[in-house]
Amino acid sequence: MMKITTVIFDMDGILFDTERLVLDNWKQVAGRRGISGIEDAFMECIGTTMTATREIAKRHFGEDFPFDEFAKEASEVFHEAVERDGMPVKAGAGELLDYLKQNGYKIGLASSTRRAVVEEDLRMAGFLPYFDVVMGGDMITHSKPDPEIFLACCEKLGSVPEETLVIEDSYNGIRAANRAGMTAFMVPDLLPPTDEMRNLSSRIFESLSDVKKEMENNRI
Repeated sequence: MMKITTVIFDMDGILFDTERLVLDNWKQVAGRRGISGIEDAFMECIGTTMTATREIAKRHFGEDFPFDEFAKEASEVFHEAVERDGMPVKAGAGELLDYLKQNGYKIGLASSTRRAVVEEDLRMAGFLPYFDVVMGGDMITHSKPDPEIFLACCEKLGSVPEETLVIEDSYNGIRAANRAGMTAFMVPDLLPPTDEMRNLSSRIFESLSDVKKEMENNRI
């Protein structure tokens, strides 16, 4: 592994425990609407853009599935929960960001979520100032597992893939990082590591706190 100068984070499932919350919201709305099998569809959507999510939902539930209505209702439930309970921050997120900033790493964020939503979520958690570049899924043409968003983020940071570390939880995110020629650390959330993920990831960690320890101990 070359010396790492740049770290790019995914957001949902990495910095925030939002994937679990969104799944709960989807299940709640599905229950209201009498929809079964929503969890299987949701798991396929992890790490993809809204456009890809819409296509997956239509494939599962038919072309006449009212996805936009469903997504709007689920989003309202999500924001009610965040306003009530606050943004659910993952353990070790703030400490890792502090470490990276204090040690001169370039820090980027590459999420499949729309940029405006990403920036608002980061702002609510107090994390936005840590990031030199923030990219959302509405800024690219091809969703993860295509490497486009990571390569574009890397370019905006003035970095090269060989010196860039990606921290991801989703299968599509790890695939995209690998295709971009970057080092990938997986911190699993809802999706457990598979043999494919073990092959594509440089390391698999239980938490961001463990990532920070690894970087401190080995001066990555």
